[in-house]
Amino acid sequence: MAADYESGDGGGDGYGNGNGNGILHEGVVPEEAEARLADVKSLPATADGGSKAVEQIGVNTLLNRLKQSIASARDFAGFLKERSSLEEKHAQGLKKLCKSTHESARRPDSRQGSYVAQLDNVTRVHERMADNGVQFALSLHQMHEDLSDLANNVERGRKHWKQTGLNAEKRAQDAESTMEKAKSKYDSLAEDYDRARTGDKGSGRVFGLKGPKSAAQHEEELLKKVQAADADYSGKVQTALTLRQELLNSSRPQAIRALQDLITECDSALTLQLQKFAAFNEKLLLGNGVLVSPIKKESDVPEQRSLRDMVSSIDNEKDLQNYITSFTPKVPARSKTIKYERHPTLVPVNQTPATVQGPRQLKPQESPLPQPAFVSGQQSSSSSSRHSHVPSYQQQQPYQPQPPPQQQVQERGYPVAMPSHTQYAPQPPQPHSLYTGPAYSSTLPQPPPNHTQQPLPATSYPRDQHLPPLKPVFGVALEDLFVRDGSAVPMVVYQCTQAVDLFGLDVEGIYRLSGTASHIGLLKGMFDNDSYKVDFRNPENFYHDVNSVADLLKQFFRDLPNPLLTREHYDAFIESARIEDPDVRRDALHAVINALPDPNYATLRALVLHLHRVQEHAHANRMSTSNLAICFAPTLMGAHNGPHIADAGLQTRVVDTVLANALQILDED
Repeated sequence: MAADYESGDGGGDGYGNGNGNGILHEGVVPEEAEARLADVKSLPATADGGSKAVEQIGVNTLLNRLKQSIASARDFAGFLKERSSLEEKHAQGLKKLCKSTHESARRPDSRQGSYVAQLDNVTRVHERMADNGVQFALSLHQMHEDLSDLANNVERGRKHWKQTGLNAEKRAQDAESTMEKAKSKYDSLAEDYDRARTGDKGSGRVFGLKGPKSAAQHEEELLKKVQAADADYSGKVQTALTLRQELLNSSRPQAIRALQDLITECDSALTLQLQKFAAFNEKLLLGNGVLVSPIKKESDVPEQRSLRDMVSSIDNEKDLQNYITSFTPKVPARSKTIKYERHPTLVPVNQTPATVQGPRQLKPQESPLPQPAFVSGQQSSSSSSRHSHVPSYQQQQPYQPQPPPQQQVQERGYPVAMPSHTQYAPQPPQPHSLYTGPAYSSTLPQPPPNHTQQPLPATSYPRDQHLPPLKPVFGVALEDLFVRDGSAVPMVVYQCTQAVDLFGLDVEGIYRLSGTASHIGLLKGMFDNDSYKVDFRNPENFYHDVNSVADLLKQFFRDLPNPLLTREHYDAFIESARIEDPDVRRDALHAVINALPDPNYATLRALVLHLHRVQEHAHANRMSTSNLAICFAPTLMGAHNGPHIADAGLQTRVVDTVLANALQILDED
């Protein structure tokens, strides 16, 4: 039986390592089946037509390309939607603006005449431009909807053909994989059968259920298995061949053509919408351009005037003339001639009413006002006569408030003996007026040794002129001023506090209300020129502006290179302010103040005692110790910025405690 399956030639190229294979089942030779399948696989590479090259690329490539087209279409559709929204908002806003402008131009308080007529024409042009914008926005919105619908339809088609094409590809691949497995099984059984038929001893003895099998039995069993594997392998080859032919001839070309059509449709639609977008933009710009500057016809008569023509038609002079002329009927009739008529009863006996003349015309050298009752340079021999004569500046220009009486001013430590109206010279207080003891007997403002006191008139400084800074005061350290001028209390502090004591104790908001910037600048220039020439006992010297004097004093302390309470003692002041017990806090601040340098201590003492006098008039000026502390805390301790921004409340508590305990911390006598 084995001879029936032997092949005539023992050197054939069979499956496995045998010497040749015969016909195993239904006359199908495995070599021929493989050749036919190889021919089917090679059909796309050898067939004619450009579409075959596309088929070789596969469905996945076209699916990715179609996905790009859909994404581009949706992106441009989103752009059209946003542009449509912007154009609609712009058009609606332009319409509202035109309407509001038209209504406001018709109000009685607006200009009329040719202006309002041409403005109406301009607003009408803008309304038509807004209409063009609305139409443009509607067109873009419609394009957005069309392109979005197309992208959605193409996306649905892409999903359909993705499923159809990939399923066909998968069925063909699965059939080929099954065929390969059947071939492997068939080859293995054919090799076993060939070894058993040729009597190869390497296979060993075969055991069955009833014991060892003979070679013939084993060969017969292997032959049955090979025949079954051959039949299965042949069937798998036929199935794979059929599916491959169906894929190449029907499924794949159909999916390729459908995907190409979808790509072409999407790209064409996107290009069409781009062309429409460009055309609509040109139409919008040209339409608005024609509205702004119409095209002239052959007769050189435009249908509508341009914006330039409208604006140039406004006649300002004619509008003004018409406006004035419209009030002509409202002009009242001219009254009778104005003249003076004295009543007959007041005419002297020796003069008739007909001879009465008008008011007397004064000659240039005559004056209707009485002359001053005193002569420049005269002094009163007693204090009563000195206070009975009022200086000329009080007669010519009264000021408020008036200086306090002599006794009250002397109690504050300020002399009140004032020279005549032409002799105002700064009179620094005597040492005993502010300080006692040898420690501060020489710290009061005194002229330098080489400075000659000369009587100065009230107008010794040129009015409204800036003076050169010969002896600067602002921005100079207190130690330097003390060395240069020999005074522990700078003259600017003395003069400013004296002016406020004389004229500002009852002014509401003193040190809180700001002064006039121009006055402050001029006063600052006076002190920087020579502070010993300044005398604020005459309010004319500070322009009757006591708020500017108060502001000048605060500016002096703000401009100090080192604050009055010094940076070195800042932490000690802040730590003392944190103490809750008021008596302990007062004593702690007293100790820190005693440690200040001499010029700082003397200046602080003069300022605090002055502010104590200010708060005594809080019923009139509304400046209590707390209000003064708020105003002076950043001035005396440093601005609320940088690391000190959180210390604002503590700085205010420091100054408030010092002012509330001024007489305990700084003895008034």
